[in-house]
Amino acid sequence: MPDLSNPGPIGSLRSGWSAEVGDYAIDSAWSANGEVLVVGDAAGGVYAFEGRSGAERWGHAEVHERGLLALEMHPDGALFATAGQDGCVRIWGAADGEVRNVLDLGKGWAEKLAWSTDGRLLAASLSRAVYVFDLDGQQIWRSEDQPSTVSALAWAGPGELAIACYGRVSFIDVTSNTLLQRLEWKGSLVSMVLSPDGSIVACGSQDNSVHFWRRESGEDSAMHGYPGKPSALAFDGTGTLLATNGGPHATVWSFHGEGPEGTRPGVLKLHVEPITTVSFARRGRRLASGGRDGVVAVWDLQMDGDGEVVGAAVVEEVIAGLAWRPDGRGLAALDGGGGVTVWRVGS
Repeated sequence: MPDLSNPGPIGSLRSGWSAEVGDYAIDSAWSANGEVLVVGDAAGGVYAFEGRSGAERWGHAEVHERGLLALEMHPDGALFATAGQDGCVRIWGAADGEVRNVLDLGKGWAEKLAWSTDGRLLAASLSRAVYVFDLDGQQIWRSEDQPSTVSALAWAGPGELAIACYGRVSFIDVTSNTLLQRLEWKGSLVSMVLSPDGSIVACGSQDNSVHFWRRESGEDSAMHGYPGKPSALAFDGTGTLLATNGGPHATVWSFHGEGPEGTRPGVLKLHVEPITTVSFARRGRRLASGGRDGVVAVWDLQMDGDGEVVGAAVVEEVIAGLAWRPDGRGLAALDGGGGVTVWRVGS
């Protein structure tokens, strides 16, 4: 275990740059080439920094009245969307910070965003409803009201949207308004992630468990025993490893072979307070974790989910988010004090 008494980066994490935004930094995304890092803060501000130097490219304070809740980069990395407590979704140019479109969903909080994999559609939730827009900002679909506030959105394929809420995950073809599949669970689902091919659905539950389904068979399983709610879930690029939080240790389940049923997960021990976020690099089996202890760790994982820490650093505040640069050679961390820290990542 590395010595973290020195806050400087160690191992594969190497000094990069740091910056600040106006309030608690809550979400971020890189442009496709890694030239720009866009960051949103709790006060509704949106800022962009040069990916290599950290110089501020542009910034707009308190754009979303009462606060920003979500930020999602378009697959081509040129546009991004933000959503906030003002009930609006804004579509921006990443390079120039100009607003291309404002979508007013109505009274309430616009909380969740998801671009379709082909980049042609944007889904956004407002309370119990989900709206889908095309790139021109035209609404093409609205869901019926869900049983509860929507907890997560994800695209399973072109036109196929997954919606998680209390007791179920629904898969809907938004182009034909057809319910394709409904997976049910008697409990409150607080998070959701799909494997890259859309065949596996994993959800964190209010009862401190991770529940997952294999869509082809409809078979479901649950992994219990977490000390807290698994609010952060991430699949690696192959869909073999599922990393989860839910306590001070990251738990990694392997879907290799017969797993994860009947197998023991990898348990990654370094943090001394609950983990707040986990994120896989786009390629390989390199995982980053961040916690309430202000520690950011980088892990090299094996196929069975076990692994070792290969890099670590400490910031002064709770880690609110992590974002790998698309090439895997940089890692950004957001913190509760409004700090943005980017490290270079060695091999």
